[in-house]
Amino acid sequence: MKITRFLLIFTLVVVFLCACKADIKEPSVAGAFYPSDRNALTDMVGDFLYSAENKPEEGQLVALISPHAGYEFSGHVSAYGYKQLKGRDIKTVILIGSSHFHDFKGASVYCKGGFKTPLGVIKINEKLAKDLINKDADVGFYPEVYEKEHTLEVQLPFLQVVLKDFKILPILIGNPTRGSLEHLSEKLKEVMRKNQNVILIASTDLSHYHDYETALKMDGKLIDAIERLSIKDVEELLMSGASEMCGAYPVILTMRVAKELGANHGVLYKYANSGDVTSDKGRVVGYASMGVLRSSLTKEEKEELITLARKAITQYVSTGKPLEVEIKNPKLKAEGAVFVTITKGGRLRGCIGHIHAMMPLYKSVIKNAIYACSADTRFLPMTKQELSDIDVEISILTPLEPLKDIHSIQIGRDGIYIVKDGKSGILLPQVAVEFGWDKETFLRNLCLKAGLPKDAWKNGATLYRFTAEIIR
Repeated sequence: MKITRFLLIFTLVVVFLCACKADIKEPSVAGAFYPSDRNALTDMVGDFLYSAENKPEEGQLVALISPHAGYEFSGHVSAYGYKQLKGRDIKTVILIGSSHFHDFKGASVYCKGGFKTPLGVIKINEKLAKDLINKDADVGFYPEVYEKEHTLEVQLPFLQVVLKDFKILPILIGNPTRGSLEHLSEKLKEVMRKNQNVILIASTDLSHYHDYETALKMDGKLIDAIERLSIKDVEELLMSGASEMCGAYPVILTMRVAKELGANHGVLYKYANSGDVTSDKGRVVGYASMGVLRSSLTKEEKEELITLARKAITQYVSTGKPLEVEIKNPKLKAEGAVFVTITKGGRLRGCIGHIHAMMPLYKSVIKNAIYACSADTRFLPMTKQELSDIDVEISILTPLEPLKDIHSIQIGRDGIYIVKDGKSGILLPQVAVEFGWDKETFLRNLCLKAGLPKDAWKNGATLYRFTAEIIR
């Protein structure tokens, strides 16, 4: 009896220990993509970080895009991005990469245990990971797809050197469905809105096996599109073959989430390709380290946009021709949702804009300035005589966010967009302040502007909130 009981206890202990061990993913490419010796790996990563230029950034870093080749080829590029994280109080790193070895539907979230490298074990943020699992959205936990995968693993030693006391949330994308991408996008936005000490990292290499000059051109186009946060242009470049990126879905998902969280431009920290390392420039692979940031415009940038709006209005009213300019500033070239408001003698003279980012910020300012002076159906087109007596205001909108609690509306901070029965309307944040409205008056006037009954906001309407950077 005692022997049987002992064997039962022993068996349970063995099973428990094996189960715990199975939760820790052993490294797949240590000794191949990076050194398997702890000291050698620490020295290599340290040298890369020491040599990387520290590029000061304006604004809050929301996401990184980092390569995943062997360290001898891309480690010096990766270091530029990871140097931006050094000393930051980041508690969770969301890692997103594409599966290179397994063909599966949707996405796999590693949701228990940890990942091991020669520098130690990094724990999984199990609470957040398990919350992402959704079979209906084709998001599950398939540990086998991680067995040989390197795309996320090569990011880990850099993270272990630059951060302290952090967890990871690893996501591998297979053949994503619309449902899996929508689900991950919404869930990751929710996670990052609730937790300020979280960052996204998308893992990708760029063009593969072209000659050096061709790679520079292909990768340059893609980098420019990412700097402008133009998902549409990234997709078109990849679909046409004009550019290449093996982590296409991870990068697009990261851009989408970051934009919805208010990121408004990307920045290139470092670009190189394998030809820069091996001197073999016949067949190279491209690598880029990039940041995705949320930042306010500088005083000079605001002045530039106001100047563009005024020039656009003046030229169109005077000649009927739209203003055409070339802008190099990535922040002004990034896509933006803009309203342009014209007043005369303190009274509204025209206001038109886009609620969604549809084009580069500076182009949106020009287009909506022209529409505000000529196409607002509440007013006659502006005349030359009026040009000397107008004021111009630009409102740059943040992405729309579903409004779940009317009581959370803050007058002066929040603009509201309403949709009901095929009708819609929008009021900018500053409108309620200008008229001295309280919340209910604000909502009633919003309904009336949309052509709805004044109490429609109470009866099944869908409401969205946004804020705006206002330039006068």
